[in-house]
This record gives sequence, structure tokens and C-alpha cells, in this order.
Amino acid sequence: MSNSHDFKIKNKGQATLFHSKKLEVLTKTSPQVIFSIYIPIISAMIIYSLVVANVAWYAVIGFYFFGMFFWTFFEYLMHRFVFHNDSHNPRIQKITYTAHGVHHEFPRDKDRLFMPPVPSLLIATIMYSIFYLIMKGYAFSFFPGFVSGYLAYGSMHYAIHAFAPPFRFMKSWWRYHHLHHYKEPDMGFGVSSPMWDHVFGTVPKTVGKFDNPEALD
Repeated sequence: MSNSHDFKIKNKGQATLFHSKKLEVLTKTSPQVIFSIYIPIISAMIIYSLVVANVAWYAVIGFYFFGMFFWTFFEYLMHRFVFHNDSHNPRIQKITYTAHGVHHEFPRDKDRLFMPPVPSLLIATIMYSIFYLIMKGYAFSFFPGFVSGYLAYGSMHYAIHAFAPPFRFMKSWWRYHHLHHYKEPDMGFGVSSPMWDHVFGTVPKTVGKFDNPEALD
């Protein structure tokens, strides 16, 4: 089992990651903060592509949606191999817990459902640099799609942990991620889509109804 789940799950409360209040603040965020950072970036890049770089509108749309699709693959790889790594190195375990394990221990902590701005922007900068090296100017269309995929993922992830499913047809989506948290932490890594779990054989095997994670307290 991955080291991000070697603890009792707590559906109430919040972990303290740092003694320093200043550092502790940097480990928390809200959807409003994340959207206020990335929506202007997305908008500016798309406008640049269309108005300044004169990229054809159909190319902008194509690269944008390709970026959204690529996000689902990136999300799966990060979740499975980085956030659920099996390292026995104490330092790596500490980093893994801080980045993701704390969310598994306190899955209902609304302040840690989105990645905080500092590490989020660091990863975004690295990914944009890679995209630009590969596709040059088209990165200004691809990256906004990639980030839009992240915002869609983050919003769904937040909703799953913070609210009950608003519509009956969404229950299966909620259940799928709850299985990852409460039953099979080494399965079900897709939040945006279960597609890559099907491709790589990591679909949860639990069957039957599982709609009330609080019952495990």
C-alpha cells in the first residue's frame, strides 16, 4: 500500500503541517484564489494567440482541447506515481504526506482540496516551459487548455469532498472517488475521468453501494 494512506482517516478536523503560522498559511487555499490566478492567465494567452500571434482560430481551439485532454493523463500520472509513491525514504515520505497524504488523512478539509498557489504556480511554470520547448507558439493555446483541465478537475474534486452529489446521475462519480479514499487507495486515480484507470488496469474492484464515507468514523 502506498505510504499516503498509512493512518486512520479523519472526516473532521485539519492537520497542522508546520509550526510556523506563515508557512501553514501557504499550505491552504480556496477555489476563489486559484480561479483568480489562472483565469486571467488563460484569457491573456488565448487573446495573445488570436490577436498578437495571429494563430488561426481553429488551431487555437484544437490545441486548447488537446491541452484539456492531456491534463487527464498528467493528472493520472501525478496522482498514481508521485502522490502515491512507495518510497521508504523519510524525507520523500514527508514531502508526499505534505503534498497529498494529508488530504487522505483529512479528506473533508476544504482548505486543502486545491493545491496551494505557490507549488501550483511552480508546477504550472515548469509544465509551460516544457510545452513551449516542444510546440513553441502553440503552447499559448495548449497551456490554457491544460490549466482549464486542472480547474475542472479541482472544481470536481472540491465538490466531491465538500458537498453531496447535486444530481442522481453524478452519484457514481462521487462513489468512484470515495472508493479511492476509503476502500482502495491504490486504485481509482482518475478524478477528471476514469478513462486512464481503465487503460492501465487501476479501476477499483469494490462492488455494491458505497455512498456514506462518514459511516466509517
